[in-house]
Amino acid sequence: MALPVVAILGRPNVGKSSLLNALSGQMISIVEPTAGVTRDRVSAIVNMNDRYVELVDMGGYGIVDSDALSEHIEYQIHRGIATANLALFVVDARDGVMPLDVTIAELLRKSGLKALLVANKCDSPKQAHQAGEFARLGFGEPVCVSATNNVNKAGLMERIAESLEHLPAAAPEQEVMKIALVGKRNAGKSTLINAICGQERVIVSEIPGTTRDAVDVRFEKDGRVFMAIDTAGVRKKSSLASDIEFYSYTRVLRSVQRADVILFLIDATLKISQVDKKLGHLIGEEYKPCILVVNKWDLAKDVAATDDYAEYLGKMLPGLRHAPIAFTTAKDARNVQSVLDLATELFKQASTQISTGKLNKAIKMLAEERMGGGRKKGGHPKIFYATQVATNPISLLLFVNRPELFDEAYQRFAIGRLREWLDIEEVPLRLLLRARR
Repeated sequence: MALPVVAILGRPNVGKSSLLNALSGQMISIVEPTAGVTRDRVSAIVNMNDRYVELVDMGGYGIVDSDALSEHIEYQIHRGIATANLALFVVDARDGVMPLDVTIAELLRKSGLKALLVANKCDSPKQAHQAGEFARLGFGEPVCVSATNNVNKAGLMERIAESLEHLPAAAPEQEVMKIALVGKRNAGKSTLINAICGQERVIVSEIPGTTRDAVDVRFEKDGRVFMAIDTAGVRKKSSLASDIEFYSYTRVLRSVQRADVILFLIDATLKISQVDKKLGHLIGEEYKPCILVVNKWDLAKDVAATDDYAEYLGKMLPGLRHAPIAFTTAKDARNVQSVLDLATELFKQASTQISTGKLNKAIKMLAEERMGGGRKKGGHPKIFYATQVATNPISLLLFVNRPELFDEAYQRFAIGRLREWLDIEEVPLRLLLRARR
């Protein structure tokens, strides 16, 4: 069942993103003094007095975008209005009524969308008193709030719940899987998101750095709900040009951590860079199931065959040799369903509960194998027994003679063997070592 949608609308810099963060209780949208930071529709599911709603933050109406994306931003705003059940029309109590506020009021009246007028930045009784002038916009007396200081947050949530009381209040269906799309700039992440969802949900442009926030997109396939997380394109840390890019990068890290499966987009027309290697290392450190999605394959002229390219990726991203590879052309939605099916299979593998008999057999085979030539100082590494302690990632606790004998090379060797014998060859495996007392 679809949730009621509440669109946060207003001119640039009135505090729409701060309001989304305040109502959701999370730092979801990037908040910066710079006008026009938000471009895509950034959403969050929020429980308001036992009523679940989808809050949607949108770009500032009337923004003159520095990257010539104003038309794209306006399209997303109109799409947001068309799909919403209620608008929060946000104005700035300090500035008073501005010409763009009047324009937005006319836009809302034409759309027929029910709206709550919200006067933000009311940090004192004086500003709350001045906010009365916004009543002439035709949406009644404003609800006075301060998003940054959580002033009257409860009152606004109550008004929102009252405005939606005629709609279903049920909790949302839990997502089967969260899929994060990561990669360097212009690899095609937003294009692939739109192809997966079957609609222009996020802005696609040739301009590098178009996506800034991490955008959660819920979609349904075969009767099951999934979440795709579009992230900002990553570039070298030394090249981050502003605070906005820094905040975007931190949201990429957080998106990797909360995802079940990572789609790591590789641009087939470019060589693997230091940024790609850094992302590969991050995914490996977080033990996340990953698909190497080689995009723009139709434009790859210097690559002889998929097998050659797979070998190249194995050399350049050794920590992700276990990750399956998919070749796509996102702009034509080519091979997109196969990628989604593969992600589902990886998530299933990472959720495997290994039987005791199968694990004991694999550990016995591993103990019988000899890796390396001579005897190490202090003896050979010995495994006595093991137990599985977690899934996602699959984590095995090994009881051994001396943990310090299990160096990085031996652990890589052991993980490779265990993946093969336990039928989990395409997902990460974490080993935890403990000395048997």
